[in-house]
Amino acid sequence: MIRVEHLTKVFEDKVVLEDITCTFEKGKTNLIIGQSGSGKTVLLKNIVGLLQPTKGDVYFGDINFTRLNFIQKKDIRKKIGMLFQGAALFDSATVEENVMFPLHMFTNMSDEEKSKRVNFCLERVNVTDANKLYPAEISGGMKKRVALARAIVLDPEYLFCDEPNSGLDPQTSILIDKLIKDITDEFQTTTIVNTHDMNSVMGIGEKVIFIHQGRKAWEGNNKDILSSDNEALNKFVFANQMAQELRKARAAK
Repeated sequence: MIRVEHLTKVFEDKVVLEDITCTFEKGKTNLIIGQSGSGKTVLLKNIVGLLQPTKGDVYFGDINFTRLNFIQKKDIRKKIGMLFQGAALFDSATVEENVMFPLHMFTNMSDEEKSKRVNFCLERVNVTDANKLYPAEISGGMKKRVALARAIVLDPEYLFCDEPNSGLDPQTSILIDKLIKDITDEFQTTTIVNTHDMNSVMGIGEKVIFIHQGRKAWEGNNKDILSSDNEALNKFVFANQMAQELRKARAAK
């Protein structure tokens, strides 16, 4: 479980996040949603430690991550898997080498053990016969699956996904969502997904935090979201539904 308590983030004189308090539950897909510029990406970066909050605290379990020094934070980071928006694979490394990279960094496994773990993770995300291929030789959807394999190779307790469906077609997006949900269930990770994709919200949003103008404006799940009387949330949902219908219409032409 991850707890965020009264988190505020200020850049120079601009308040980007203000007094955010929320909990992200173990074994569930926890989604952060909001319009571009709402602060959801900044919130994710503060939670994972890429940014330091101006005020407030982030707890991983009972440990106050915000108050740890750099060396102490490293022990927590070993338990974190990260799926970046653009996959962030190393272009000069093969699929196998990309997934193996965290094992080189954080473990003392033998080469045989590393290869076995890499193959297990690639099989888990349905990537086969691609170990020796380079990122330029695989599709965008496969890149995301390889990046997800790398994110889980250390068997993390915490999984962070930043816009995992960005740039993907609807069918591939559904596949990525299902993989994230299945992995969360199987390994009981505390999974946090930063997204603006309403298909993801309705498909895997077991817990949803809606950020509006830097504040937490709504909290619930995908069953409650359509019956919400929150005006800002309703506008966000409607705008996304209209955008998705427009993309479908263009794709059908």
